[in-house]
Amino acid sequence: MGEFWPVPDVLAYLTGRWRTERSVRDLASGDDGRFEGTTVFETCEDGGLRGHESGTFTWRGVTRPAERTLRYAPDGAAPGAVQVRFADGRPFHDLDLTSGRHVADHLCAADLYRGEFTVRDRGSWRTVWRVGGPAKDLVLTTDYTRED
Repeated sequence: MGEFWPVPDVLAYLTGRWRTERSVRDLASGDDGRFEGTTVFETCEDGGLRGHESGTFTWRGVTRPAERTLRYAPDGAAPGAVQVRFADGRPFHDLDLTSGRHVADHLCAADLYRGEFTVRDRGSWRTVWRVGGPAKDLVLTTDYTRED
């Protein structure tokens, strides 16, 4: 990817409704999956955002409903940076989009999640998570396109 689109205020950038398309590739088995749905980022009472993703996930020929919620809290350092947390408040990763690109790590048991976030323009951004360890060998690529 060449140029990145700097984001001076990540919460303002994310706020709204995004079409969400994710491919999941299991490098060990060769299986492919796909999530299709929407992510809605809404302001919370603490000044951060609640990001709720909902749609369908197809894996090994079976399609099921899928959803998750993440919290995006200002980290105090700059408006371009936030702390991302799971719905129950556990830390997930930091996110700083002031340059338009960010790399974050998350250790989950013995598996390492390494995410690369890239902003293309006002209406599209991407995450690529590479997950490796004794239990997982995955690549998850998610494209977000603004709907509103």
